[in-house]
Parts: sequence; C-alpha cells; structure tokens
Amino acid sequence: MQVFQGLMGMVLGFLIVVFRARIKSFTGDIGFAERYLGAGGTWTFLLIVGLAIFVLSLMWATGTLQDFFLNNLSGIA
Repeated sequence: MQVFQGLMGMVLGFLIVVFRARIKSFTGDIGFAERYLGAGGTWTFLLIVGLAIFVLSLMWATGTLQDFFLNNLSGIA
C-alpha cells in the first residue's frame, strides 16, 4: 500500500509540474508567491510544490521518509 501511495503522489507531483500553465490559468496569480518569489513567483511556486510532492512521495514509497521521522523526531515526544 505504501508503494502505491508513493507512486500516486509521484504522478501527482509530475502532473503539477507538467500542467502548471493550466493550473496557473485556473488559479490566477498567487499573491504571496508573487510578493516573496518576485515576478513569475506563481510559476516558481507551482514548480517547487510539484517537485516537493514528487520527492516526498518517492521518499514515502521507499520508506525513507518514515525512517527520517522515526530516527530524528522520536526522542522529542
């Protein structure tokens, strides 16, 4: 199940990167992205979100994300 969820997330991240022009035309400019990332900030923001979803999903599918949280955050609680 974990691998399937990771693959679906990677597909979602890939689709966000590929279709970011359509997403931008649907959503319009994202105010905080334009302010903090400069001109074209919405394009950059969508690219960052798509890549982050892809990488985190890849980590989820391989179990790396769970190991990271288990090893680094288990002593906090």
